[in-house]
Amino acid sequence: MKTHWKKLDNPNYLGAYSLMDGETKELTAIIEKVVSEEVKTERGTDTCRVIHFKGDHKPMILNTTNSKTIQSIYNTPYIEDWKGKSITIYVAKIKAFGEQIEALRIKKVKPQLPELLPNTENWSKVLQALANGYNIEQIKTKYRLSPDNENQLLTQI
Repeated sequence: MKTHWKKLDNPNYLGAYSLMDGETKELTAIIEKVVSEEVKTERGTDTCRVIHFKGDHKPMILNTTNSKTIQSIYNTPYIEDWKGKSITIYVAKIKAFGEQIEALRIKKVKPQLPELLPNTENWSKVLQALANGYNIEQIKTKYRLSPDNENQLLTQI
């Protein structure tokens, strides 16, 4: 895989380059928290709104456009109400500073995580992941899991 040059600028945060590996893709993630934190930039240090996700995703600097999208999706401007909610992030071409650039944007719909069902290929992969040290909370960041299926999963490991 090739390295986008912007990955070297701020490797601790999700950027459009994170979702571009020759083919643009999306990322659906569950919000853990939104905080104000100091971020190193090309110009020094800025205080930014940052969204952290459950699981192993990098945090993302949350601009006003994306904040308004989350507010619209979940009908609340309060960051505390966003905890546990899912969002889908994608790369969009936008006009900024007189040129077209790639930027992270949040889809204006509530995403639905795929359901994990017994006797499927994903079920087998999840059982293997749990045997290798993953926990059920990590699995729930990638799949919807009914209480019955969660119990069945736990009894099989």
